[in-house]
Amino acid sequence: MELQSILLVILKLAGALAVFLFAMKLMSEGLQKFAGSKLRHILTKITGKPTSGILAGTGVTAVIQSSTATTVMAVGFAGAGLLTLAGAIAVVMGANIGTTVTAWIITLFGLGGGGGEDKVPLMPMVIAAISLFFIFSKKNKMQYLGQTIIGLALLILGLGLMGDSVPPLDEEVAHTIASWGQWGYWSVLLFIVVGAVLCIILQTSSAMTAVILLMASQNWITPEIAMALVIGQNLGTTLTAQVVAMTTGTTGKRTARAHLVFNVVGALIFIIPFYPICHGVMFVSEHLDKMLPSIPLLPLAITVFHTLFNVVTTLILAFFIPQIVKVVTWMVPDKKADEGEEEFRLTYLEPNLLSTAELNLQSAKSEIEEFSKRVLRMYTFLPGLRTAESEEEFEAIMQRIAKYEDITDRMESELTKFLTRVGSGDVSQHASERVSTMLRIIDNLESIGDAIYQIAMTRQSKREDAVHFDAGLNANLEHMQELVEKALAVMDSNLHDYDHVDLDAAYTAEREINQYRDRLRAQHLDALKLGVYDYAIGNAYSSLYAQYEKLADYAINVSEAIDGSRKHVDD
Repeated sequence: MELQSILLVILKLAGALAVFLFAMKLMSEGLQKFAGSKLRHILTKITGKPTSGILAGTGVTAVIQSSTATTVMAVGFAGAGLLTLAGAIAVVMGANIGTTVTAWIITLFGLGGGGGEDKVPLMPMVIAAISLFFIFSKKNKMQYLGQTIIGLALLILGLGLMGDSVPPLDEEVAHTIASWGQWGYWSVLLFIVVGAVLCIILQTSSAMTAVILLMASQNWITPEIAMALVIGQNLGTTLTAQVVAMTTGTTGKRTARAHLVFNVVGALIFIIPFYPICHGVMFVSEHLDKMLPSIPLLPLAITVFHTLFNVVTTLILAFFIPQIVKVVTWMVPDKKADEGEEEFRLTYLEPNLLSTAELNLQSAKSEIEEFSKRVLRMYTFLPGLRTAESEEEFEAIMQRIAKYEDITDRMESELTKFLTRVGSGDVSQHASERVSTMLRIIDNLESIGDAIYQIAMTRQSKREDAVHFDAGLNANLEHMQELVEKALAVMDSNLHDYDHVDLDAAYTAEREINQYRDRLRAQHLDALKLGVYDYAIGNAYSSLYAQYEKLADYAINVSEAIDGSRKHVDD
């Protein structure tokens, strides 16, 4: 074959693969938008039993056609405390079963579902025509369903284009490929590695599944080679997840390791009796092929093997989830207190993983909860500035507060960029409102960080100017600090459940702070008139209680932003 012909074949295959990948993306996005927040609701209702997690992971992945999206949701929920690590592992196991639906769609509709060569081009057109009943609907849900149907039509069209782009296999090349499968278990290991590498290159198990099925439909590979590639594909997709998890927190890393453990153990289970399993799969597939005569035998056998691999591995390992939790906890140990906490790190945001606002917003919500956790941690440093016994101790605390202030600035910047990208996309009205709410929340969280830093700077100026408070003034400020701490705790609690905001508790906390500030202000003015303390002491004192009260204003702003339905007039 001439170089020009080879390049033409490569371009045609690349174009057909691009159509297939775009179709998968379009279909997945449409399904995710159509399902909306119900997906999150399903996962948050998972019980401690592995069965519920596996079924939820299978169902959600089968619906949205994206195991990555399901896994990221599980990681986000686990990090937010809505899902245990064991529950997240069960969901990931279920997601592996859910991915087999993609292979069945390709096999049934893309490789023979048309009922013959003359009907194959007609099927995607018929499916696309059905979408006309939905895409012009005034209801967003129906439009998303239409998008899903068009995605399915393009997927089938892309598979057809891929099949048409593949030239007949040269006899010598066919003989060479067949010879590679004559080395027994060494051949199995070779093609497992090949499958893993190809999956890493393609960055999607769905595309790899399509490639394997296409090669099988063209009789390029033997059943044994195809099934070894399937095992390799399952390993390859976990390696991709490891790279992604490098930027996540402890729970994300543990979930990714569990995914790796799952597929490695599954590979070992299937490698040892590999040839008997292959023969058994071919036997079953031959009987299925009699009921589905339009579908090529080998692609059908590969799909059966793919399903068998994930289902059997899940059924076996579901009984060992507690042990898997121990293994991944050992692989990714808990950080020591404060270790890594004072470094800038976004834990849940992975912009390249999710493609729809509904799922991106869950990641953003988890990140905002982490933001709040850091702000509350930063607040706990303030008492140490008053009780520090040496300059070294005082300076060390100031440095920690300054570092946290820098972290809050950077978190606010990154979250704003992320949410702006989400809001500028194709989002529903509900998602658009949620983006606006989150932007207001992170702005106020960053302002809380600034307020804490300003209090610390006032303490530093007071120390440098040798300004000393008596026991009464210190007690007053300590009580104000405790009231603000309660307000921050209410704010943090409200951030965990947007649908059940305790705004009354937030208002009660703020009223107590405002009333106490008014009381301190009146006492302060009287003290200045009576000359109880000088101007320097009075200025530092009034600045501090005013800064604490201002900090509390930002806390109530967060709760109000979440609630969004009640207005509050400042005292």
